[in-house]
Amino acid sequence: METDSVAELVTRALAALRAATDPDNPDDPDDRDDWHEYGPLLWRAAADGAAALPLGLELIGSADPIEREAGCDLLRDTGNQHEAVRAGAATALVALAQRETEGRVLRSLARAIEMTYDPRAVPVLVTLAGHPDAEVREEVARSFAQVVTGLPDGPDIRALIGLTQDPDQRVRDWATFTLGVQAEVDSPAIRAALWERTADAHAGTRTEAIRALACRHDHRAVPLLAGLLGDPEGAHLLTFSAAQITDVPEPPPALLEYEPGDDWVTDAVNACNPARRARLDAWAWELVSTLHRIRPDLDAAVSMERFGWGRSLGVAAASGPSDYDMEALLARADGDPARAAGLVAADLPRTLADPPPGPRPR
Repeated sequence: METDSVAELVTRALAALRAATDPDNPDDPDDRDDWHEYGPLLWRAAADGAAALPLGLELIGSADPIEREAGCDLLRDTGNQHEAVRAGAATALVALAQRETEGRVLRSLARAIEMTYDPRAVPVLVTLAGHPDAEVREEVARSFAQVVTGLPDGPDIRALIGLTQDPDQRVRDWATFTLGVQAEVDSPAIRAALWERTADAHAGTRTEAIRALACRHDHRAVPLLAGLLGDPEGAHLLTFSAAQITDVPEPPPALLEYEPGDDWVTDAVNACNPARRARLDAWAWELVSTLHRIRPDLDAAVSMERFGWGRSLGVAAASGPSDYDMEALLARADGDPARAAGLVAADLPRTLADPPPGPRPR
C-alpha cells in the first residue's frame, strides 16, 4: 500500500466521521452509514504501519478534536496490526492524555492506548477512571483488559474495583466483566467486590459477577449460578462455561433440563460430573506416562487454565512445541490413553538426532 493511498483513506475516514457526528444530521448516529464506513477505512489505512503511524501522530496534534479522535483511532488500529509501532504510539498517547480535555477524544485515547500493550497505559487509565464523564469511565473499564498487570493489589485492579461501584450501570457492567473474567487475578478484595455486584440492580452486571466468582471456584456462586441456569433469559454460552468450572459434586438440576445435543450443555454436564473428572485425571496420567515410555525424547505435561476447566497436553519436541486439547484427543483416541500416546508420537516424528527408544549401547 502506497503512502498516498493511506492518506486518501484517512481523508475519507475523517469525512465520514464528521458526517456521522454532525449534530444537524436528523438520523440516529448509530444507524448512519458514515459510522459503518469510518472504522473499515481506518483499518485499511492502518494496514501500512509505516505510513499510518506518522499520520496518526500528526492528527493527535491537531487543534480539531475530531481529528484528534480519528488520530487516536488510527493509532489504535495501527498498533493492533503492527507490534513495531506500539512503543511510539504509547509515548504519543501518554503525552496527549496529559493535555486532552475533550471527552470524545479521551474515549478514543483509552481504546488506543490499550492496543499498545504498554505498561505506561496503566497510569493513564487509572487517572481517567476518575473522569466525570461516564462514557469516558466506561471506555476505561473496557480498556484495562489488554494491559492489566496481574498484581492483585496493583493500581489497575484497585481502579477496576472502584469502577465496579460506579453510579453508572454500564460502567459497573464493563468493570465487573474486565475485573472478573478478563483479568485472571484473584484476591479477597476482588472477590468482595464481585460478591457485592451479585446483588446489583442491573441484571447484566449481576450475571457477570456470578460468572466471575464461579471462575474462581467460589462456592457462594453455585446457588446463584443455578438460578441463572433456571432462567432462560440468563443462561447462555458464558453461563454454561462458568458451570464447567464450579467443581460442584453433581450438575445443578436446572442444567439437566437443557437439550443435551448442544455442545456447551454437554461440556458443562460432563465437567460437573466428579466421576468423569476423576476418569479424565487418571486418563491424563496414563497418557503422559505412556508417552514418556515410548518417546523419552518428548517432554509432555498436562495443564489447566487457572480460570477454566479444560485440560491441555503440552509437548516439547525437537520440531517445536505442540498443544493438544485433552477432550479432543480423548475423542480422537476412542478413550484409549495408550492409543492417544501413539497418535501424539506419530504427530511428532523423530529427527535424525533423536536417540531410538530403549537402552543405549555401551
